[in-house]
Amino acid sequence: MHQLTLAEIARGLADKKFSSEELTKVLLARIAQLDPQLNSFISLTEDLALQQAKAADARRANGESGALLGAPIAHKDLFCTQGIRTSCGSKMLDNFKAPYDATVVAKLAAAGTVTLGKTNMDEFAMGSANESSYYGPVKNPWNLECVPGGSSGGSAAAVAARLLPAATATDTGGSIRQPAAFTNLTGLKPTYGRVSRWGMIAYASSLDQGGPLARTAEDCAILLQGMAGFDPQDSTSIDEPVPDYSAGLNGSLQGLRIGVPKEYFSAGLDPRIADLVMASVEELKKLGAVVKEISLPNMQHAIPAYYVIAPAEASSNLSRFDGVRFGYRCEDPKNLEDLYKRSRGEGFGPEVQRRIMVGAYALSAGYYDAYYLKAQKIRRLIKNDFMAAFNEVDIILGPTTPNPAWKLGAKNNDPVSEYLEDVYTITANLAGLPGLSMPAGFVDGLPVGVQLLAPYFQEGRLLNVAHQYQQNTDWHTRTPTGF
Repeated sequence: MHQLTLAEIARGLADKKFSSEELTKVLLARIAQLDPQLNSFISLTEDLALQQAKAADARRANGESGALLGAPIAHKDLFCTQGIRTSCGSKMLDNFKAPYDATVVAKLAAAGTVTLGKTNMDEFAMGSANESSYYGPVKNPWNLECVPGGSSGGSAAAVAARLLPAATATDTGGSIRQPAAFTNLTGLKPTYGRVSRWGMIAYASSLDQGGPLARTAEDCAILLQGMAGFDPQDSTSIDEPVPDYSAGLNGSLQGLRIGVPKEYFSAGLDPRIADLVMASVEELKKLGAVVKEISLPNMQHAIPAYYVIAPAEASSNLSRFDGVRFGYRCEDPKNLEDLYKRSRGEGFGPEVQRRIMVGAYALSAGYYDAYYLKAQKIRRLIKNDFMAAFNEVDIILGPTTPNPAWKLGAKNNDPVSEYLEDVYTITANLAGLPGLSMPAGFVDGLPVGVQLLAPYFQEGRLLNVAHQYQQNTDWHTRTPTGF
């Protein structure tokens, strides 16, 4: 049962081949047996899962149907879940039980999903390796000595190891797409505003976006259908109709115009990954797509702009964690200043402290114009590059990451080299565009992903291209040894 995709589970439940309760018990047993190797979960919610599974079975018995009714998933541990620890991978929130459900959690629960638990993540979603978590690093099921990518590494490792069919995740600079690439999954970052951020603990508010991680584009379409939609509680949510993503999967790619940016193939890209990217281009050409070279001239400025904007927003967002209202509080503070300093110094890990310091500096008097304002201007230039490119092509294709997954600890003393691994993903967040990573092969036994980018609200087009590619390749069906 654990090998079934979300789509296969939906068909199996509809045909009464098994019940949601049976499936949930199988997966909970599998998590108990295998997750100690991976550390992909922070909290398990067995009682809630069995209760939701029984309720889903009862709803089906009463004639209800739905692709997500009775489907087991997990939530990245920054989506608030009522009465359950929502830690954000941090000591700061280790004792925090959310008093309400995030909109994404509530929507998926209403659709009948079964929550198996909360997945491990980089602390406050800051990282590309899932090594900054207070609960320890997550390991990549393809090689337990390697990172699974971050910050949604727990969700990615759990799905890749077949502990569950799909999970929610978030993407601030590539945190859905990069772990998807490292673990042989399909991961989709929707258009900014497509999925509600209400109840999703913020890292950088103008960049964060929730989305699905699953094994196939078909599964991502099913999960995104349950997550997407306007939310009046979220001021950044966009009131745009949500199409039927599954219905558009089988559209022809005849005449689809694919742009391949020349800037993607620089010295930093592993040449073996470049070869796999071009092989995927050839595969799409066979399906009728037309390919042309394009240019994104301001891409070189994306990393410096991102690492000013994201830390600046983080320093503002994380100021609420002060030891006063909720979260970690230091022992026996001498006065208010001591309470603030020690609660934050003891509650936040080194990567979070580093980004808060960078952000506070960029926003300080005398430096705001030099750094933050300039970074926002570069952001606009990057968006303009994409708008010009999408006048010529329908989607943009390239590598998701410049290298395959690295060894645990390999970049701990060199944070900048880790930041550079986000070079291909952060532009979509800066511009607010939808992006998808899909499996496209292996280098040294480790998975490699290809990234697709599309104009605003064209998630359906990305899913259609990825699905057609997956109908004609088998990379996404490969399973890590031992799982």
